[in-house]
Amino acid sequence: MTDTDALISIRKVKKAFGSFQAIEEVSMDIGRGEFFSLLGPSGCGKTTLLRMLAGFENTTEGEIFIDGHAMSDVPPHHRPVNMVFQSYAIFPHLNVRDNIAYGLRKRNLSRAERYEMVDEMLDLIKLPGYGTRRANELSGGQRQRIALARALILRPKVLLLDEPLGALDKQLREQMQLELRALQRQVGITFVFVTHDQEEALTLSDRIAVMSGGRVLQVDTPERLYERPVSRAVAAFIGNMNFFRGTVRRNGSASGLVETEGLGNIPLPLDRLTRPDGAPVQVALRPEKFTLSRTRPEGALAVAGRLSNAAYLGERSHYYVSIDGCATPVAVSSPNLGVGRGLAPPTPEDGPLWLSWSPDAVVLLDAD
Repeated sequence: MTDTDALISIRKVKKAFGSFQAIEEVSMDIGRGEFFSLLGPSGCGKTTLLRMLAGFENTTEGEIFIDGHAMSDVPPHHRPVNMVFQSYAIFPHLNVRDNIAYGLRKRNLSRAERYEMVDEMLDLIKLPGYGTRRANELSGGQRQRIALARALILRPKVLLLDEPLGALDKQLREQMQLELRALQRQVGITFVFVTHDQEEALTLSDRIAVMSGGRVLQVDTPERLYERPVSRAVAAFIGNMNFFRGTVRRNGSASGLVETEGLGNIPLPLDRLTRPDGAPVQVALRPEKFTLSRTRPEGALAVAGRLSNAAYLGERSHYYVSIDGCATPVAVSSPNLGVGRGLAPPTPEDGPLWLSWSPDAVVLLDAD
């Protein structure tokens, strides 16, 4: 990303609360019109970083630039940002129209002009005609949309969202994810979104910063974070992952392999084997990258195993397969394409199950 593409530039930012270092050192850029998510577990520093963007917290070291301007000496109400909180903060004594227009009070606008802008926002959030409703007449999803409209009516350059979908039930949350993404594309404003939910971040984001312990571990697109994580910490946090110990063996000028505990030898081209011969590595494979079958597949990498447990989840079934050389069972995820509960537990007469996979699905990571 070039400097002209970046709307937000975070440069060597640190934040300490007394002796506790909440943000170790963070540097990254967020693009104009980008939906950017800060993803990580509780206490990783993502909300602290969001609050520093808003101006509610000062940096201990480093600088934040928005549209080329340093923010250190700019108070929150003068920054070109607005924020949506998880609680929505809808004023119970005001109706929907006055809630949305609340931030326009200090602008030199007539009441008719304010209400015209409110009606435009109500159309944008798909709640036309709701202006006279009271807060206690709104559902959770409607409150969330009103909070978004109140923030967007001020036309900020950046909208900051602190887990705004966290209070919704699963079905409504998934619906609002799609609506929020469509809204962001329509208004073209940079969204910076904080969440601990991996699926939510993958669904919504153009790029994601994965955080842990006050550090940014990787900034990338959802696809690359999932398919090509750069560390075990990222691989383990984004979805589910199986890990196997391995050793690189560079056999020649065009090929090599990884010797693994449990999966045997996995041939890989040398452009994937960037580590030296004999280097210890971790081989990582997603559960859905495995295929489970009763007979050994022809021409595929495969290993025999025994079904130790299974779980039926409706659209998918999860299996746990014990294989020689692995202390923990291998997790396998398969779609339930037909009627029934997926693969039935084997009997002694069935013989072993076979796990197979493609070398392209293998992710090589540094050893612990």
